[in-house]
Amino acid sequence: MVLLLPDGEPESARRPSPLSYAAALPLGRALARAGRADGLVVHGVHYRCRGWNGPDAHLAADATWAVEEVVRRYGDVPVCLTGHGMGARAALHAAGHPAVNSVLALAPWLPEDDMAAAPEPVKQLVGRQVLIVHGTNDARTDPELSYRLAERAKKSSRDICRFEVHSDGHALRQHYEEVQALASDFVLGALFTRRYARPVADALAAPPPLGLRMPLAAGFGRSLRP
Repeated sequence: MVLLLPDGEPESARRPSPLSYAAALPLGRALARAGRADGLVVHGVHYRCRGWNGPDAHLAADATWAVEEVVRRYGDVPVCLTGHGMGARAALHAAGHPAVNSVLALAPWLPEDDMAAAPEPVKQLVGRQVLIVHGTNDARTDPELSYRLAERAKKSSRDICRFEVHSDGHALRQHYEEVQALASDFVLGALFTRRYARPVADALAAPPPLGLRMPLAAGFGRSLRP
């Protein structure tokens, strides 16, 4: 099972944006096609509101609720939380649920370092396969913040890697074909224990900073075709 977590906003009580949900659908369709023969099911999560809203962490709470619904409806199936932007932050936070075996975090929105606030949690990532993908020209959330989170997480969880998409922005549109191929390879490897493509396997095995600053090569998807 893949749960798609759309982007959101730092603070807002407004209803979720249909545009954010629509933006997540192409990746969801690509993952569904890639995993159809293995019985992969992809569901999009509709938030109660579009804001994270400080300590309430509404989007993370909704992600956890969605995992509980998967367990209730489908039973004991492995879940990959796949999110973009604020949805990626929600995926990382909700990873501690026992049904979650992997997290795909695309351009995760993370708060700026604040000495007065607790750092983003990473203990819940132990035992999970985690892939972070971030564009180096992301103007909405600093890609260096996702590197620092991955670096902290790597100290207690070896199954985490991070790819950098050079010259791409927050939406990861410029190299979207490669991002889709990378996402599909990771999700199928994590959920169905398939062998990862060599770049993903190398990134997971490499120590920091190499495995956390792995460049996403042009033509990644084409290189996997027979």
